Amino acid sequence: MATGTRRSFTAEFKREAVKLAQQPGRSVAAVARDLGVERSVLKQWIDNFAAGKYEKDHALPLKAAQQQENERLRRELAKVRMERDILKKALGYFAKDPT
Repeated sequence: MATGTRRSFTAEFKREAVKLAQQPGRSVAAVARDLGVERSVLKQWIDNFAAGKYEKDHALPLKAAQQQENERLRRELAKVRMERDILKKALGYFAKDPT
């Protein structure tokens, strides 16, 4: 695989990978190697499930609707803060006394 390309995995794949890694006698590193994913990626999925960021129920999407909305709002807030900071700098620039 070329460096810099990003693979995406289905919700079902992530759920099954986490189940495998949580089986007794299985290590995260071994499961990651068997599945062809980085250990850190699998660990992140496990952490997300444990923290409730991912839904364990197969009938639900991977991320809860509330989690998706929170992420969208955080991105929007970051954009608005950046725009506010730019406007503050512009106001300061144009408010300077030219003398």
